[in-house]
This record gives sequence, C-alpha cells and structure tokens, in this order.
Amino acid sequence: MKLPLPIRAVMIDLDGTLLDTAYDIAVAANAMLGELGRPEVSVDTIRMYIGRGIVNLVKRCLVGRLDAADDPTPPPAAALASFMCHYEQSNGRYSVVYPGVIEGLEAMRAKGLRLACITNKAAAFTLPLLERKGLSAWFEQVVSGDTLPKSKPDPMQLLHICEHFGIAPAQGLLVGDSINDVRAARAAGCPVFCVPYGYNEGEDVRHLDTDAIVATLAEAATLVTPA
Repeated sequence: MKLPLPIRAVMIDLDGTLLDTAYDIAVAANAMLGELGRPEVSVDTIRMYIGRGIVNLVKRCLVGRLDAADDPTPPPAAALASFMCHYEQSNGRYSVVYPGVIEGLEAMRAKGLRLACITNKAAAFTLPLLERKGLSAWFEQVVSGDTLPKSKPDPMQLLHICEHFGIAPAQGLLVGDSINDVRAARAAGCPVFCVPYGYNEGEDVRHLDTDAIVATLAEAATLVTPA
C-alpha cells in the first residue's frame, strides 16, 4: 500500500496501543485467583492473556492456557464476578499512556481526521479508564466490547464506526497491537497499522499482514494524509 495513506478517520485500539493496562488487570486477576485458592500469575503472563475481552481473560487465568479462549464454555460466574469487582477498583490505577500517544492524537486531529477508540474491553471499564487517563476528550466515538453483538476479530465494530462517520471502510484506518486487530481490519476492508509494544498473545506483530508497523502513534500520524 502506498504511503502516506489517504484516509478520513482513525480507529485506535485501547489496551496495548493507547495504554499499558497490564498491571491494572494483573492486580484484579490475582485477587480473583487468590479468592479461589489458585496461584498468582505473572504480569508477563497477563500481557499474553489480554486482547479478547474480560470473559476470555478470566478463562485463560483459570486454565493457564491461551487456547482457553477458544472454548465457548463461559467461566464460572463467581470467578467472573470476582474479577469484575476487583477490576473496578484497579482500573486505571497503574495504567500509563504509551510514549507518542498524545503527540499522535494531536497530529491526527490537526490533519482533520476523525478519531474513535475501539476495544474489546467492556464499556463499564472502557469509559472510566479513558476519563481517568485524560484520553476521553480525544475521541468522537468509543466502541467497547459489549457495545455491539460482536467484537474484534469480527469486523462489526469497525464497520459500525465507518457507518457512523459516513465513510467507506477503505477510508478508516485501524491502529492496533494484535492479530485480532489485523483480522478485524482485513475482514472489514480497512487498512491497519500495528504498534510493536502491545499485547499480541506473546507473538511478534511484525509477522502479521499489516500495512505498516509503527513505533508510536506519532509515527502513524506521519504516514497518513486526509483523503
């Protein structure tokens, strides 16, 4: 794909792209595991488990395997309720905005691009997190994991945002950090950039079918131009 890419909107993933949220999630996950008499998991392990929503994160923590997310059986209700309770307390407490995020958002807005946040995190945690970290004002639209019937890697969220903005999918860039972002973008017909510092279930995003690997959101802004 020829760069700079002509687009009209940028959709940006939350966990692992805008914010490093692993410590918040690890605190809640280990509190849940402690209540259940299970051993703690490391923050590095939690980083690998992030990306497919809270239900799948809880399943992975309980089973201790990434492929637990492929089992359609829901986790025990008590475990899920425990995680949700603890995460409400830790959400945003330890999260940090990645370098280049604010600069990238400023540059994208200066180019007249419309901005949306797209995440598999539940809305009950997404909106407070963006507010607590000073990011909510940047986004015209926020689509969480439970906003619609389906979430990434399904294309529904991306197509919903494009429809809201009144643009063709090819005019909406997704910036993410994982294979779920790439799969959703390709299914929707959207271009996709990936950052290398986020959560991709332990795999290197450089092996994914992206249109560009960008070190920061600030770099991403230099590779796009208003359509």
